[in-house]
Amino acid sequence: MAEEMLPLVLLLSLLGAQACSNHSCKIGERCFNNEDCATGLHCSSCAAAGIIEPICIRSNATLLARTDLPFNKYAWLTTHNSFAISTEKQRFPVPRFAPTNQDDTVTSQLQNGVRGLMLDLYDFKNDIWLCHSFGGICYDFTAFQPAVETLREVEAFLAANPREVITIFIEDYVRTQNGVTNVFKAAGLDKLWFPVSKMPKSGGDWPTLADMIASNQRLLVFTSSQAKEATEGIAYQWRYTSENQYGDDGMENGSCRNRDESPPLASRSVSLFVENYFPTTPFEPRECKDHGQSLFAMLDVCAKSSGNRYANFLAVNFYAQSEGGGTFQAVDTLNSKLMG
Repeated sequence: MAEEMLPLVLLLSLLGAQACSNHSCKIGERCFNNEDCATGLHCSSCAAAGIIEPICIRSNATLLARTDLPFNKYAWLTTHNSFAISTEKQRFPVPRFAPTNQDDTVTSQLQNGVRGLMLDLYDFKNDIWLCHSFGGICYDFTAFQPAVETLREVEAFLAANPREVITIFIEDYVRTQNGVTNVFKAAGLDKLWFPVSKMPKSGGDWPTLADMIASNQRLLVFTSSQAKEATEGIAYQWRYTSENQYGDDGMENGSCRNRDESPPLASRSVSLFVENYFPTTPFEPRECKDHGQSLFAMLDVCAKSSGNRYANFLAVNFYAQSEGGGTFQAVDTLNSKLMG
C-alpha cells in the first residue's frame, strides 16, 4: 500500500510546489509547460545557471509606446545569423556541416519582437543563398536556403504589420552584378527600402520612426561591401554605424572595443551603434546564462566605451534563451537609456 501511495505523494508534492497554472505564472515562477506561463512568457530551464526546474521567462519584446523620436533613439533586438536555424531542413544529399545560431524561423523571430536580422549572402547554384560558410564560398554542406525565401518572410511580416520597421545587416559575399538588389526585388522588398539619400552622413539624427512609417520606407539594409553603396545604392554599414568586436573577444568582462572595419566606438561621425554579444562558437545550452548578468553589465561597459552612447542594435545567438528577462529585458534597458 505504501508503495502504491508513493507516486501520488510525489505528484501532490510537485503540484504543491507549483502554485500557479493556466497562464497565471509570472516571470521566474516554476512551470510545467508554456500554457502555465502568462502572455509573453514561456517555460524553460537553464542548467548552465543552475536553474534545473523550468521557470517562466520572457518570450516577447515590449511594444514601443512612442514613435516620435529619431530612429537612432531606439534599440532593437537583433539576431546573429538569423537564417542559421537548428530546425532548417536539409537542401542537399550531403549533411549540412555548419553551426546554427537560432532555433526558430525568421517569421517567428519577427513575431516575437526581433527587428534586426544579420544575413550572410553568397553566390551559389546560379542564385543568391544564405550560407554559414568560410572563405567567401558557399558549399552544399554550408548552405541553408535561397535568400529570397527568407526575404519573402520579411516582406510578408512588413505587409501584415504596417507600423513595424526592420533592419537587415548583410555579410556580403555576392559578386554577381546587382545580385543583392535583384534578390530583394524578387522578394518584393524594394518598395519598402529606406534610401541612402535620407541617411545622415555625419552622425546626425535619423528621421523619426513615425516619418519612416508614414513614408512606408520601413526596411533599412546595410552591406559589408563598401563598393555597393555606389554601384547598387546599398548603404555601407560602417559609414553609418559603429560596431564592437564580435565573438569571444566581444564578451570579455570590462572590455568593449570596435571591430576592425568599424569607426571607433566613441566616434560621432555615425549615429547608430551595433553591440554584438555572442560567443565565437555557438552553444545553445550556455546562451541562457550568457543572457543574464554578464550581458546587462556589458551594456554599460560598451556605453562607456562609446562616449556614453547606448547600443541601438543588440545582436545575439538563440535570442529567446535566458534566466528570466534575458535579451528582451536588455533591449528594454537600452530603450530606457536612449529615450531618456
